[in-house]
Amino acid sequence: MGLPRWFANLLCGFCGSLVLFVVLPLSARDKKDVVQYGQGLIVNVPAPEPDVIKAVEEVVQNGKIQGTKEYAKDEFVGGAIAANDSSVFPPWTEGGKVYYKLRLHAVDPRNFKESGDVGTLAVRYVVIKQDEAHTVLRIDAVFVEDFRHRAHASDGSVENAEYKDIHDHVESMELMKDQTVQAEREKQEASQKTLVTVSATPSASELPPDPPSAVETPVPAPLAASSSIEDLQKRVHELRQLTQRKVKATGASLKSAPFHTATTLKPLVPGAEVLIVISTPYWFGVETHDGQHGWILRDDLEELP
Repeated sequence: MGLPRWFANLLCGFCGSLVLFVVLPLSARDKKDVVQYGQGLIVNVPAPEPDVIKAVEEVVQNGKIQGTKEYAKDEFVGGAIAANDSSVFPPWTEGGKVYYKLRLHAVDPRNFKESGDVGTLAVRYVVIKQDEAHTVLRIDAVFVEDFRHRAHASDGSVENAEYKDIHDHVESMELMKDQTVQAEREKQEASQKTLVTVSATPSASELPPDPPSAVETPVPAPLAASSSIEDLQKRVHELRQLTQRKVKATGASLKSAPFHTATTLKPLVPGAEVLIVISTPYWFGVETHDGQHGWILRDDLEELP
């Protein structure tokens, strides 16, 4: 005997409601887990600890916090300062070197859970040596209100953006190292070729005597010496054109890396001469007269007269 129609309809309705009851909470839960707050960032950087420390120190000193903003037109939060410690984080006791960057009186920064009001925006960087070629880097960000002292966790945007800046600095240092090694290798190879050429040239005692000549036209000694000096001066001038530049009248900034957002090491006055160490399509890696290394935009330099 089949089920009564009213009972079958009731059962079908109940089953449909049960399916909706089960599916909806799962969908809501999955959507909620898309953004996770307060996870921080831990990454294994394939670079030695000194390079990572140098990159972190440059980013800590750059005066900005990436991955957040106070107002819609902003690209980042400016006015940040480096600090030795911060009470918004619990004391760090797990070793490594710890750095802090703070922005006081930040106004409702973006990408922090339920943030509001005015408070302190803080980023902590922990650098831990793993081995000679790898370093563990941990980055955490938090926003704490000044009035209620409520802490708001980051959704990871700040940590990821700050790490990208550090990663770019590390890559820049690796690039400079590689190109310096390559330049030194090419210099040594050129020196070895010169030595081989010189050693292969026979000495005067090994050369056969010159055949007698009916008319000899000796070059006057003063003229030959003058020609040699002029050639040498010309060669020196050509080398200076290739390896030296001077800062244009508008001045230039010596950067720690070939990026517009990199830390400015110092301003260079118009006319200051620099030695070209590395050449890229848009930047020159240079050495100043006082021995400092850095990067300058190609457009900020001009050839020597």
